[in-house]
Amino acid sequence: MTNDSATATIDEICAVAIAEAFRGDGEILCNPIGTTPIIGGRLARATFEPAMVMTDAVAVLAANPLSVGDDDAERLVEAWMPYRDVFDIVWSGRRHVVMGASQIDAHGNQNLAAIGDWRRPKAQLLGLRGAPGNLINHATTYWVPNHSTRSFVPSVDVVSGPGYDRVAPLSAAIRAGHEIRRVVSNLAVMDFEAPESDGEARRMRLRSVHPGVTVDEVVEATGFDLVVPDEVPESRLPTDEELHLIRDVLDPRGFRKAEFPA
Repeated sequence: MTNDSATATIDEICAVAIAEAFRGDGEILCNPIGTTPIIGGRLARATFEPAMVMTDAVAVLAANPLSVGDDDAERLVEAWMPYRDVFDIVWSGRRHVVMGASQIDAHGNQNLAAIGDWRRPKAQLLGLRGAPGNLINHATTYWVPNHSTRSFVPSVDVVSGPGYDRVAPLSAAIRAGHEIRRVVSNLAVMDFEAPESDGEARRMRLRSVHPGVTVDEVVEATGFDLVVPDEVPESRLPTDEELHLIRDVLDPRGFRKAEFPA
Protein backbone atom coordinates (compact mmCIF):
# COMPACT_ATOMS: atom_id res chain seq x y z
CA MET A 1 0.00 0.00 0.00
CA THR A 2 1.34 3.42 -0.95
CA ASN A 3 0.45 6.15 1.51
CA ASP A 4 0.19 9.81 0.59
CA SER A 5 -0.47 12.57 3.10
CA ALA A 6 -2.72 14.31 0.57
CA THR A 7 -5.22 11.46 1.01
CA ALA A 8 -5.47 11.91 4.79
CA THR A 9 -9.00 12.01 6.14
CA ILE A 10 -10.34 14.03 9.07
CA ASP A 11 -10.16 11.07 11.47
CA GLU A 12 -6.46 10.64 10.68
CA ILE A 13 -5.77 14.37 11.03
CA CYS A 14 -7.45 14.37 14.45
CA ALA A 15 -5.45 11.32 15.56
CA VAL A 16 -2.24 13.14 14.62
CA ALA A 17 -3.38 16.29 16.46
CA ILE A 18 -3.89 14.20 19.60
CA ALA A 19 -0.50 12.56 19.12
CA GLU A 20 1.10 16.02 18.90
CA ALA A 21 -0.27 16.84 22.34
CA PHE A 22 2.18 14.26 23.75
CA ARG A 23 5.24 15.72 21.99
CA GLY A 24 7.96 16.50 24.50
CA ASP A 25 6.36 14.53 27.35
CA GLY A 26 9.19 12.00 27.57
CA GLU A 27 8.96 9.21 30.12
CA ILE A 28 5.37 9.47 31.35
CA LEU A 29 2.29 7.26 31.48
CA CYS A 30 0.26 7.93 28.34
CA ASN A 31 -3.40 7.31 29.22
CA PRO A 32 -5.71 8.17 26.33
CA ILE A 33 -9.40 7.26 26.74
CA GLY A 34 -11.50 6.51 23.65
CA THR A 35 -10.76 5.14 20.20
CA THR A 36 -9.28 8.21 18.51
CA PRO A 37 -7.26 9.22 21.60
CA ILE A 38 -5.88 5.68 21.91
CA ILE A 39 -4.74 5.79 18.29
CA GLY A 40 -3.17 9.21 18.88
CA GLY A 41 -1.32 8.06 22.00
CA ARG A 42 -0.05 4.86 20.43
CA LEU A 43 0.98 6.83 17.34
CA ALA A 44 3.09 9.21 19.47
CA ARG A 45 4.71 6.25 21.23
CA ALA A 46 5.49 4.54 17.93
CA THR A 47 7.10 7.64 16.39
CA PHE A 48 8.44 10.68 18.24
CA GLU A 49 7.88 9.76 21.94
CA PRO A 50 9.36 6.26 22.38
CA ALA A 51 10.05 6.78 26.10
CA MET A 52 6.36 6.97 26.97
CA VAL A 53 4.73 3.93 28.52
CA MET A 54 1.28 2.80 27.41
CA THR A 55 -1.30 1.29 29.72
CA ASP A 56 -3.69 -1.33 28.42
CA ALA A 57 -6.17 0.17 30.94
CA VAL A 58 -6.30 -3.14 32.80
CA ALA A 59 -3.10 -4.47 34.37
CA VAL A 60 0.00 -4.13 32.19
CA LEU A 61 2.17 -1.65 30.32
CA ALA A 62 2.39 -2.79 26.70
CA ALA A 63 5.34 -1.73 24.57
CA ASN A 64 4.13 -2.60 21.09
CA PRO A 65 1.42 -0.57 19.31
CA LEU A 66 -1.67 -2.76 19.55
CA SER A 67 -4.49 -2.80 17.02
CA VAL A 68 -7.64 -1.11 18.29
CA GLY A 69 -10.43 -3.62 18.88
CA ASP A 70 -8.16 -6.67 18.57
CA ASP A 71 -8.25 -8.37 21.95
CA ASP A 72 -6.08 -11.19 20.64
CA ALA A 73 -3.22 -8.93 19.50
CA GLU A 74 0.14 -10.10 20.81
CA ARG A 75 1.38 -7.87 23.61
CA LEU A 76 4.98 -7.11 24.40
CA VAL A 77 4.57 -6.51 28.13
CA GLU A 78 6.98 -4.05 29.74
CA ALA A 79 5.66 -4.21 33.30
CA TRP A 80 2.84 -5.35 35.52
CA MET A 81 0.68 -2.38 36.54
CA PRO A 82 -2.64 -3.06 38.25
CA TYR A 83 -5.01 -0.13 38.27
CA ARG A 84 -4.36 0.70 41.92
CA ASP A 85 -0.82 1.66 40.94
CA VAL A 86 -2.14 4.27 38.53
CA PHE A 87 -2.97 6.53 41.49
CA ASP A 88 0.70 6.70 42.47
CA ILE A 89 1.48 7.88 38.94
CA VAL A 90 -1.35 10.43 39.05
CA TRP A 91 -0.12 11.96 42.30
CA SER A 92 3.45 12.11 41.00
CA GLY A 93 2.32 14.13 37.97
CA ARG A 94 3.98 11.75 35.49
CA ARG A 95 0.85 11.06 33.47
CA HIS A 96 -0.96 12.67 30.55
CA VAL A 97 -4.60 11.71 30.11
CA VAL A 98 -6.92 12.39 27.18
CA MET A 99 -10.55 12.60 28.27
CA GLY A 100 -13.81 13.49 26.60
CA ALA A 101 -15.91 16.56 27.36
CA SER A 102 -19.67 16.73 26.94
CA GLN A 103 -19.33 20.45 27.66
CA ILE A 104 -16.31 22.72 27.95
CA ASP A 105 -16.09 26.48 28.50
CA ALA A 106 -13.68 29.29 27.70
CA HIS A 107 -11.49 28.66 30.76
CA GLY A 108 -11.37 24.88 30.27
CA ASN A 109 -13.96 23.81 32.82
CA GLN A 110 -15.15 20.39 31.65
CA ASN A 111 -18.42 18.54 32.18
CA LEU A 112 -18.98 14.83 31.66
CA ALA A 113 -21.38 14.38 34.57
CA ALA A 114 -24.86 15.67 33.65
CA ILE A 115 -26.74 18.08 31.40
CA GLY A 116 -29.06 20.55 33.10
CA ASP A 117 -29.59 21.23 36.79
CA TRP A 118 -27.53 18.64 38.68
CA ARG A 119 -30.40 18.14 41.14
CA ARG A 120 -32.74 17.08 38.32
CA PRO A 121 -30.63 16.73 35.16
CA LYS A 122 -32.03 16.37 31.68
CA ALA A 123 -29.41 13.72 31.02
CA GLN A 124 -27.21 11.76 33.43
CA LEU A 125 -23.74 11.15 31.96
CA LEU A 126 -20.60 9.45 33.30
CA GLY A 127 -20.18 11.47 36.49
CA LEU A 128 -17.10 13.24 37.77
CA ARG A 129 -14.98 10.11 37.33
CA GLY A 130 -11.30 10.90 37.95
CA ALA A 131 -11.41 14.34 36.36
CA PRO A 132 -10.88 16.49 39.51
CA GLY A 133 -7.75 14.56 40.52
CA ASN A 134 -6.42 14.42 36.98
CA LEU A 135 -6.68 18.17 36.47
CA ILE A 136 -4.77 19.21 39.58
CA ASN A 137 -1.99 16.64 39.20
CA HIS A 138 -0.91 16.31 35.59
CA ALA A 139 -1.42 17.31 31.97
CA THR A 140 -4.87 16.76 30.48
CA THR A 141 -6.02 16.97 26.88
CA TYR A 142 -9.66 16.89 25.77
CA TRP A 143 -11.12 15.19 22.70
CA VAL A 144 -14.48 16.59 21.50
CA PRO A 145 -15.56 14.88 18.26
CA ASN A 146 -18.59 17.13 17.71
CA HIS A 147 -17.59 20.79 17.84
CA SER A 148 -20.78 22.80 18.34
CA THR A 149 -22.34 25.41 20.62
CA ARG A 150 -23.84 22.53 22.60
CA SER A 151 -20.37 21.26 23.58
CA PHE A 152 -18.40 24.54 23.62
CA VAL A 153 -20.61 26.49 26.01
CA PRO A 154 -20.52 29.79 27.95
CA SER A 155 -20.85 27.91 31.24
CA VAL A 156 -20.80 24.16 31.93
CA ASP A 157 -23.75 22.68 33.83
CA VAL A 158 -21.51 20.65 36.17
CA VAL A 159 -17.76 21.05 36.66
CA SER A 160 -16.10 17.65 36.40
CA GLY A 161 -12.62 18.96 35.61
CA PRO A 162 -11.70 22.47 36.83
CA GLY A 163 -10.53 25.13 34.40
CA TYR A 164 -8.00 27.91 34.83
CA ASP A 165 -10.45 30.32 36.49
CA ARG A 166 -11.37 27.84 39.24
CA VAL A 167 -7.77 26.85 39.91
CA ALA A 168 -6.43 30.43 39.97
CA PRO A 169 -7.36 31.18 43.63
CA LEU A 170 -6.06 27.83 44.90
CA SER A 171 -2.59 26.99 46.26
CA ALA A 172 0.60 27.33 44.25
CA ALA A 173 1.07 23.54 44.42
CA ILE A 174 -2.31 22.92 42.78
CA ARG A 175 -1.73 25.59 40.16
CA ALA A 176 1.65 24.03 39.34
CA GLY A 177 0.08 20.64 38.64
CA HIS A 178 -2.78 22.01 36.55
CA GLU A 179 -2.29 21.99 32.77
CA ILE A 180 -4.86 21.72 30.01
CA ARG A 181 -2.54 20.91 27.12
CA ARG A 182 -4.92 20.83 24.14
CA VAL A 183 -8.55 20.62 23.14
CA VAL A 184 -8.87 18.70 19.87
CA SER A 185 -12.18 18.68 18.00
CA ASN A 186 -13.37 17.60 14.57
CA LEU A 187 -12.89 21.21 13.41
CA ALA A 188 -9.77 22.53 15.09
CA VAL A 189 -7.12 22.39 17.80
CA MET A 190 -7.29 24.76 20.75
CA ASP A 191 -4.96 25.50 23.65
CA PHE A 192 -4.63 27.91 26.57
CA GLU A 193 -1.30 29.46 25.69
CA ALA A 194 -2.66 33.00 25.47
CA PRO A 195 -1.30 34.82 28.56
CA GLU A 196 -3.56 35.92 31.37
CA SER A 197 -4.60 39.57 31.10
CA ASP A 198 -6.21 42.14 33.41
CA GLY A 199 -6.55 39.58 36.16
CA GLU A 200 -8.57 37.19 34.00
CA ALA A 201 -7.58 33.53 33.93
CA ARG A 202 -6.30 31.90 30.76
CA ARG A 203 -8.86 31.50 27.99
CA MET A 204 -9.14 29.01 25.16
CA ARG A 205 -7.14 30.00 22.09
CA LEU A 206 -7.56 28.76 18.54
CA ARG A 207 -4.29 27.00 17.68
CA SER A 208 -5.05 25.55 14.23
CA VAL A 209 -7.98 24.70 11.98
CA HIS A 210 -8.23 21.39 10.19
CA PRO A 211 -7.88 21.40 6.38
CA GLY A 212 -11.09 22.58 4.71
CA VAL A 213 -12.30 24.39 7.87
CA THR A 214 -12.29 28.18 8.19
CA VAL A 215 -11.70 30.27 11.29
CA ASP A 216 -15.21 31.72 10.91
CA GLU A 217 -16.71 28.22 10.98
CA VAL A 218 -14.93 27.42 14.23
CA VAL A 219 -15.97 30.73 15.79
CA GLU A 220 -19.60 30.18 14.76
CA ALA A 221 -19.60 26.66 16.27
CA THR A 222 -18.23 27.93 19.62
CA GLY A 223 -20.56 29.29 22.29
CA PHE A 224 -18.05 31.77 23.72
CA ASP A 225 -15.39 34.16 22.41
CA LEU A 226 -12.25 32.29 21.46
CA VAL A 227 -8.88 33.98 21.52
CA VAL A 228 -8.08 34.11 17.79
CA PRO A 229 -4.51 35.02 16.74
CA ASP A 230 -3.90 37.15 13.67
CA GLU A 231 -2.59 34.08 11.84
CA VAL A 232 -4.15 30.65 12.38
CA PRO A 233 -2.35 27.81 10.57
CA GLU A 234 -3.84 24.57 9.30
CA SER A 235 -3.44 21.48 11.46
CA ARG A 236 -0.60 19.41 10.12
CA LEU A 237 -1.23 16.43 7.88
CA PRO A 238 0.00 12.94 8.82
CA THR A 239 3.32 11.84 7.38
CA ASP A 240 3.42 8.77 5.17
CA GLU A 241 4.81 6.77 8.11
CA GLU A 242 1.98 7.95 10.36
CA LEU A 243 -0.64 7.07 7.76
CA HIS A 244 0.83 3.59 7.46
CA LEU A 245 0.73 3.13 11.23
CA ILE A 246 -2.85 4.40 11.56
CA ARG A 247 -4.26 2.48 8.61
CA ASP A 248 -2.27 -0.74 8.68
CA VAL A 249 -1.08 -1.23 12.26
CA LEU A 250 -3.11 0.70 14.84
CA ASP A 251 -6.59 0.62 13.31
CA PRO A 252 -6.74 -1.53 10.16
CA ARG A 253 -10.48 -2.10 10.66
CA GLY A 254 -11.25 1.62 10.82
CA PHE A 255 -12.92 1.78 14.22
CA ARG A 256 -11.90 5.44 14.47
CA LYS A 257 -14.31 6.41 11.68
CA ALA A 258 -17.34 5.67 13.88
CA GLU A 259 -16.75 8.97 15.70
CA PHE A 260 -17.09 10.97 12.50
CA PRO A 261 -20.20 11.57 10.39
CA ALA A 262 -20.16 9.72 7.07
